[in-house]
Amino acid sequence: MRSIVCVAHGTADNFVIEEAPTPKPEAGQVLVRIEAAGASFVDALQAAGKYQFAAAPPYVPGGESAGVIEALGADVAGWSVGDRVLVQSGRGAFATHIVVSPLQLIRLPDGVSADVGASFLQVYGTAWFALKKRTVVRPGEVVLVTGAGGGVGLAAIDVARSMGARVIGVASSEEKRALALGAGAESVIDPLTEDVKTRARELTDGAGVDVVYDVAGGPVSEPALRALRFDGRFLVVGFPGGIASVPLNLVLLNNRTVVGIEWGGWVPRHAEENRAMIGEIVEAIAAGDLRPVTPARRPLDDARAVLTELLDRQAAGKIVLVP
Repeated sequence: MRSIVCVAHGTADNFVIEEAPTPKPEAGQVLVRIEAAGASFVDALQAAGKYQFAAAPPYVPGGESAGVIEALGADVAGWSVGDRVLVQSGRGAFATHIVVSPLQLIRLPDGVSADVGASFLQVYGTAWFALKKRTVVRPGEVVLVTGAGGGVGLAAIDVARSMGARVIGVASSEEKRALALGAGAESVIDPLTEDVKTRARELTDGAGVDVVYDVAGGPVSEPALRALRFDGRFLVVGFPGGIASVPLNLVLLNNRTVVGIEWGGWVPRHAEENRAMIGEIVEAIAAGDLRPVTPARRPLDDARAVLTELLDRQAAGKIVLVP
């Protein structure tokens, strides 16, 4: 078994490659041979020591993966060797194998590739939770998505589109704007050359948008908030651009609602509801109602470089690490 181990936070040599015997599952456990592991912004923040939920070194990064069951421990029912699965592990996925509880597994439909399976759980879980549980997007509403060219933003575009919403994407590079359009955004805004509020209102005939899905934070948040219509909803999803300071009178005077989105904090309190929700997402992908972008494939040994690109906001779309 080969794995990538984070031995220190935020240093130039914080990742090492370790070789060890492949573990055997104990009673109540499953051994999965990993075919692809999703690389996320959360993984990058944890490795840098900047995430709100700390991961103490040494540890193996990677919270989501897809692969094939290779062995079963005693007392495991409902699963067989050879089953294709998604794994929600929190960490441990940057490896060739992982031992988990059956409760961390979800069946991967035959029509869904391991690459897609390994790269949608975090981003689609967040978007589904935000747009179907924390608020409900209605057909015909306009959703403004910041950070629209990254994995979290692209998933939000796809989920909002599948719900019948119109989507405007905000992304800072031509490549990312093209990805947003490909995912279903009907229009895109360049925050470096255009005023987000002004352009969003032009695209909505002066009315403003119904929902802001703010992935970016930083200097984009306030103009995105100003782009909302009266009674609009502002969803706080992330802030790689920095935690924004916004005048709260913009909320009060226009009867707007600000909603925090922390799917990761909700999951432990609602484990069964979350499993059902993930099942709905998998079914929607298998049916073609959701269309995740095909992720870029990188070797497992490139883990440090990939997380650096994510942390520096250089990566577009989704990336999976392949053993």
